Amino acid sequence: MDGREAEGSWNWSTITRILIKAVGMFVVFNLIFACFDPWPLMAKLSVYNSIVPGRRRLPFGSDPQRSYNLTITQLDVMVASHEIAGEEKQPGEFRVLVLGDSAVWGFLLQPGETLPAQADAAGYHTADGRHIRAYNFGYPTMSLTKDLLLLSRGMEFEPDMIVWFLTLESTWRENQIAPLVQFNPGATRALILEYHLDLNPDDTRFQPTSFWRRTIVGQRRELANDIRLQFYGLLWASTGVDRYIPTTAAREIREPSADLNYHGTLPGELQDSQLSFDVLSAGVALAGEVPVLIINEPIYIDESIGDGRYYNEDYPRWIYDSFRERLWATSEREGWSLLDLWDWLPSEDFKDSTVHYDAEAAGVLASFLAETIYTFTESAGDR
Repeated sequence: MDGREAEGSWNWSTITRILIKAVGMFVVFNLIFACFDPWPLMAKLSVYNSIVPGRRRLPFGSDPQRSYNLTITQLDVMVASHEIAGEEKQPGEFRVLVLGDSAVWGFLLQPGETLPAQADAAGYHTADGRHIRAYNFGYPTMSLTKDLLLLSRGMEFEPDMIVWFLTLESTWRENQIAPLVQFNPGATRALILEYHLDLNPDDTRFQPTSFWRRTIVGQRRELANDIRLQFYGLLWASTGVDRYIPTTAAREIREPSADLNYHGTLPGELQDSQLSFDVLSAGVALAGEVPVLIINEPIYIDESIGDGRYYNEDYPRWIYDSFRERLWATSEREGWSLLDLWDWLPSEDFKDSTVHYDAEAAGVLASFLAETIYTFTESAGDR
């Protein structure tokens, strides 16, 4: 054997050993990843609230090149990026957690223009002098179960009040398994079982939780998005942009159905089971001693739609009126605090949808919310 043959043999042997070790380590890491939930630990490595500030609202977006934001599905990573995760509750602070859909999140608003942000920045105080700090825990998609899931995480930050915005669409039973719910099946199933929700814990829309799905390979997309969110955090921190907002945002006009059906339900067919008030009840129970203020959020109203048989292209009058009647009746029976602001804003305040209002309207609502909290704390002090 000459020198070149010996060198080639050694190189191939070394390469083979390296490859075997690499494959073995990759398998071991996948097994460890699948056996132990790594997401809480990975959330602690977030650049948010350490290298860069926490975001004012939960991450959401599909245009990261222009918004420096993107939609992710891991709750631990989402919450770790929020400003509330980096702020110790201060003496004299009255901490308010605001839940809801894209209207609360502020779909076509800058982070500082949303209702919670304006309520937070205005320097409002409670009747006993505590500084009202409002945190935006709203998230796009209409589902009370999605809100309940976020509330279950938000309670660890010691809120003094929960403000929960909803509308008929978010209470509709068929809408409850929203994408964020689908991607967090374990936490959602725990809520379903603990609060006996009228939801199927084996719903096929839940993402599978098989051993393979829990490996690094199975969660490669979630891992990639987590890394991208950390990277975009640096760009977001330097620009303040977390949402690309087009200069024009016309409201989509859809032709309402002639038979007045709502998700296939015709007038006179509405059943109590189609409205997820059990999820609201679970939220109130989860909050415990923390008061929950439920708000039926403002909607766009155009009574010319459907010859006056619709409030807007989403809601036939009959279903929306039935929803409000049942919401009021359930609230009175359960002792819930309810504000019904459904017709509180003029139609010109709405932008691209039947629930998305502009920044000025968000400011008006923020001021009203602060007055309501003041009155609430004043009444609580008199007891």
